Amino acid sequence: MPEKCNILLTGATGYIGGRLFRILKEDGFNVSCMVREWEMFKHLEEANAKIVYGDALDRESLKDVFTGIDVAFYLIHSLGSKKDFISQDQIAAENFSQCAFENGVKRVIYLGGLAHSGEELSDHLQSRLDTGEYLRKSGIQVIEFRSSIILGSGSVSFEMIRSLVERLPVMITPKWVRVNAQPISVNDVLSYLFAAIHLETDENRVYEIGGADIVPYMGIMMEYARQRRLKRLMLPVPFLSLKLSSYWLGLVTPVYARIGKKLIEGVRYPTVVRDKSASTDFDIRPVSLETAIKDALRHEDQTFAETRWSDSFSASGAAPKKWGGAKFGNRMVESRVKKVDLPPEKAFAPIRRIGGDTGWYYGDWLWKIRGFLDLMVGGVGLRRGRKNPDQLNVGDALDFWRVEAHEPGKRLRLLSEMKLPGRAWLEFEVKPLADGGSEIHQTAIYDPVGFGGVLYWHLASVFHSVIFSGMIDRIAKKAKEEHI
Repeated sequence: MPEKCNILLTGATGYIGGRLFRILKEDGFNVSCMVREWEMFKHLEEANAKIVYGDALDRESLKDVFTGIDVAFYLIHSLGSKKDFISQDQIAAENFSQCAFENGVKRVIYLGGLAHSGEELSDHLQSRLDTGEYLRKSGIQVIEFRSSIILGSGSVSFEMIRSLVERLPVMITPKWVRVNAQPISVNDVLSYLFAAIHLETDENRVYEIGGADIVPYMGIMMEYARQRRLKRLMLPVPFLSLKLSSYWLGLVTPVYARIGKKLIEGVRYPTVVRDKSASTDFDIRPVSLETAIKDALRHEDQTFAETRWSDSFSASGAAPKKWGGAKFGNRMVESRVKKVDLPPEKAFAPIRRIGGDTGWYYGDWLWKIRGFLDLMVGGVGLRRGRKNPDQLNVGDALDFWRVEAHEPGKRLRLLSEMKLPGRAWLEFEVKPLADGGSEIHQTAIYDPVGFGGVLYWHLASVFHSVIFSGMIDRIAKKAKEEHI
């Protein structure tokens, strides 16, 4: 294998792939990222990555993807699909491995779930095992990692645990919280994946990977509570079904209900390492549960974790598109995009003047009501206005917001100073397009505290949908009117 070989990375916008991409680029590898929607991922090209179009479910689209590739990372799954994810996983794996084999790719590195053949498994875990078999079917060399639950800020497992512990002082716990797992830090998973590029072997390999500790899910939640200095009471019950558990997760955590159901079906089974070959073939010593959670919590106060499980479009169960309304990690998001036939600096002009005497471009009476309600509970309301009608600086007060970040002509991020059961941001970003136009991105971000914070978001979501939709339309219209 060449020292700096050519790598094809799938899932580069997902949780693991996004972090792996940065590591590969920093180490000097030539990375090609396979995506299904070209326009949505132009930012990868800014990081000196080659972008190639390919859909593993469409074999014809893969014919030119593997040209010159030495190693391919397979980080594809259909867990969030509304269709039959088992058959989709099979089709995708067989298409990918066969085309890779035909184009001379030397190695495929695959990350799956920790399970053992011949045992009763959930559909999700069985599909993860079967995917490894489908990849090997073509004759190409496959290095497969079977991982226990992954802990890291933004991972689906960590966000599920964090949301449950943060929001519920008393938890009614079903049997699955007492099933053993061997949780592993995302940093250790990335170390294994990276090391597999130059693993000295000509054979297929399967490695089971987990952290230093074997604990039940309840133990993970209690360790999180300990580090966050939270007192939590857990009441075990025998009657909470898997289906009810999945719906409950969908309500109080960032996990989509359909994904939650598939995950819960899997946690009935222990995910503990039996084959210790990873510890002999790799010079990697996974960290403890305590350290994994401590590392994840270091990202707690960032606006977003470095990457998130929900960044992957497969998590939403939808084809790539521009849309509004989702749960990202521990935060709620209302995001909208509007294209305008203007350069960025002109499209940004109305955003620069937002608030104060200018108003908020849509539903000003609703903004005034919200400001009045804020005053009634001791908040700042809308009375502060803004210092200058045409200029903004970081730290400026802007009605009941504070300017947290400002890049003239590009980006404005406002931090809410309203009285809320959580923290909120409103961000505008204008991105240039190849045709000379621009995209206006408007994103409302809410980080709830407790169940009351979640309830507040859901109660306000109807108003948000109307206000934010009207706001971005009026901003785009105003920009056009000013530059006719």
